[in-house]
Amino acid sequence: LDLASLSLTRLKVEPDEAAVEEALAALADQAKTFADKDGAAEDGDQVVIDFAGSVDGEAFEGGAATDYPLVLGSNSFIPGFEEQLLGVAAGEKKEVSVSFPENYGARHLAGKDAVFACTVKAVKAPRPAAIDDALATRFGAESVDALRAQVRERLGQEYRGAARSVAKRALLDELDRRVDFDLPESLVNAEADQIAHQLWHEEHPEEHGHDHAPIEPTEEHRRLARRRVKLGLLLAHLGQKAELKVTDAELTQAVLQQARQYRGQERQFFEYIQKNAAARQQLQAPIFEDKVIDHIFEKAQVEEREVSKEELQQAVEKLDEE
Repeated sequence: LDLASLSLTRLKVEPDEAAVEEALAALADQAKTFADKDGAAEDGDQVVIDFAGSVDGEAFEGGAATDYPLVLGSNSFIPGFEEQLLGVAAGEKKEVSVSFPENYGARHLAGKDAVFACTVKAVKAPRPAAIDDALATRFGAESVDALRAQVRERLGQEYRGAARSVAKRALLDELDRRVDFDLPESLVNAEADQIAHQLWHEEHPEEHGHDHAPIEPTEEHRRLARRRVKLGLLLAHLGQKAELKVTDAELTQAVLQQARQYRGQERQFFEYIQKNAAARQQLQAPIFEDKVIDHIFEKAQVEEREVSKEELQQAVEKLDEE
């Protein structure tokens, strides 16, 4: 495969003033405060409530709280709960009737009807923070101008990352079209089984174990498996040919990033990675793949095309649809 014969387009978006101001407004919204108001609760207001939930007249664990600050419209509670508190006022008592979703995490509550007895302690209206030096300090910047520069840089990184994802998919599609060779059937079968199993669990989130009936891969699963195996073997070959390697420093950085998910158990995670070669390989694989992709981009003919933020977003959304 002559990498120089590949012709690819990479989208390019520069953060404009409107995007920067929109991002600053979002930060100001994160930093907003709430102040007591007279009158009924509206969408976006915060209600401070005591509540006690019951199913069939029986209280259930985790179904009660006091002085709970709930922002109406945040969709942080069970569907239908927040809407029933629109219009309440401080001092009011209200019974809220809802149904737990069928896929609710607590299986003993999934699909059940519940009643929450609520006492409204306060109704508060939002007060957005001003976009000024005080806001900048809150987010670790020296001044509002420094914050604006940080926001611009962050947006640029996000745009570049999104553009790379779009270009990477186009590259993989092109490699899939151009290259064909016999694939080890055992690898294809194993990958198809894994894809079918993963998708089944995504469609049945209430099933956490693996004691279910065997899942038979479909032809679509096998098609996707063949693509993944082919591209995986091809990228591995190209990476070895270019003598690309994951350095110890790169692997350590990946371990540190992963360890953040195990707050308080970082030491155990490090020991697990050190003793488990398969786990190390799982961390190395995406780093190695990115190196190979960047190597191909360097060798290929890549044309940059400036587009709007909306066009880039549409291209990213199209990735999710495929």
